[in-house]
Amino acid sequence: MKGKIMKLRTIFYGLTSGLLLGLSSCSLNYEPLDTYSDVTEGVTSDGTKIVFKDKAAVESHLTTLYNQMRDRQEHWYVDLLLISDSHSDNAYAGTTGAEVVPFENNSIEGSNSVLERDWNRYLEDVARANKLICNIDLVTDNSLTTAERAQYKAEAKIFRAMVMFDMVRLWGDFPVITTVADDITSENIDEVYPQYFPKQNTELEAYQQIERDLLDAVLYAPDNTPGNKTLFTKSVARTLLAKIYAEKPLRDYTKVIQYCDEVKADGFDLVDDFSDLFGMNAAGTDAKMRNTKESILEAQFTSGAGNWCTWMFGRDLVNWNNNFTWAKWVTPSRDLISAFKQEGDEVRFKESIVYYDCNWSNYYPSDNYPFMYKCRSANSSIIKYRYADVLLLKAEALIMQDTPDLEGAADIIDEVRERAKLGALPTTVRSNKNLLLNALLKERRLELAFEGQRWFDLVRLDKVEEVMNVVYSKDSGRKAQIYTFDKNSYRLPIPQSVIDANDKIHQNPGY
Repeated sequence: MKGKIMKLRTIFYGLTSGLLLGLSSCSLNYEPLDTYSDVTEGVTSDGTKIVFKDKAAVESHLTTLYNQMRDRQEHWYVDLLLISDSHSDNAYAGTTGAEVVPFENNSIEGSNSVLERDWNRYLEDVARANKLICNIDLVTDNSLTTAERAQYKAEAKIFRAMVMFDMVRLWGDFPVITTVADDITSENIDEVYPQYFPKQNTELEAYQQIERDLLDAVLYAPDNTPGNKTLFTKSVARTLLAKIYAEKPLRDYTKVIQYCDEVKADGFDLVDDFSDLFGMNAAGTDAKMRNTKESILEAQFTSGAGNWCTWMFGRDLVNWNNNFTWAKWVTPSRDLISAFKQEGDEVRFKESIVYYDCNWSNYYPSDNYPFMYKCRSANSSIIKYRYADVLLLKAEALIMQDTPDLEGAADIIDEVRERAKLGALPTTVRSNKNLLLNALLKERRLELAFEGQRWFDLVRLDKVEEVMNVVYSKDSGRKAQIYTFDKNSYRLPIPQSVIDANDKIHQNPGY
């Protein structure tokens, strides 16, 4: 008993992993997460804790979930791009910081502060979702209708599924938490204490929970709203279902195709002009467009709303010199630039990469330095999911299914290439499965550069060793490779602080 109390005291002082915040943000974190905290809600006369006293409290907390995408870009967006693009052949780390260089030279360890931050914050996000999912049906306010309860819970389940999908692709096995930990008292410590130190679920169990959340959510979530792509809609759920069924633990290419087609039926399509997705208006004062027919889910930022991610990647085009005195993350690699040029892909190149003068020369001469260009101003949207990804995922399924439809897959790839003003794939590629798969991977690379996809594409299709173990020798600007990529590289190391705090969590092999 004394040992447990001492360990919990350590948790209260915030010296252990943020895992515990993720598990118990409703019990141990005294900073309110929304309008109503557990303290202000109180308890009933029979001792039952009231988490949400009325409909307004529920809706306030749902707003908190939505705000995570806009207000917590660091793990939702910035770190994910570092991992997906700098840990692949698309980009260099960009700075000399000890926390980011390991993603470029493949020397990541469990002490990495980026991964520790991400693990903790993802679990905090899960805890916020769980708070609504677990407690909404206990709200006694009759103005909260049955239909509203089902919809709000569906939106929270989509949010939780999104978080867990990112986590499972990063770490594989992790604690799949779907409950809210009880408050600990001297009377119940033996019963409640284990809730704060959950077991590590398998990758398959994580995917199965994501699948359950999404299949539930697709029934009750709001429909796609063409004028507002910031919502957790049925279309977001269908997009995620297509993506999870393409992953190895649940792989079912028939379902990938089914849900890709359902997203199409929801009204999504490619925009005619690629610059509509990431461009600025003619005056250079705002994003060119929001809520395009291609965008499935995006976080939006208007004047004063503060998309600070431009600080991390390049210039803020509405505030030219703002935070442009230090080297930026995710510097486009020579290998990626060469891939654009070899393909003659000017359309996507000029929307993905831009050159500026700068004060540093870590990878290129300072007077002609390339930067990631898909986040351009404080008003740029962060597009989490878009239809081109879904469309190319369908092509992947057509290639990889038991009876391949190579012609159908090639037609899809050509549709994406046509917008980029590129010619159709040659017949020799269209009729050869391996060549067509490589063409698909290249197309996804050029289309989705700096959108958090490349590393996960290589992992999903078992291409990590083939691609990454040769890029160092052909890319003259890349830092020297520290460790060779192998099957253990497909998962990243679990933060050592998490393992130290919970003996039920075990490090991934190879770290």
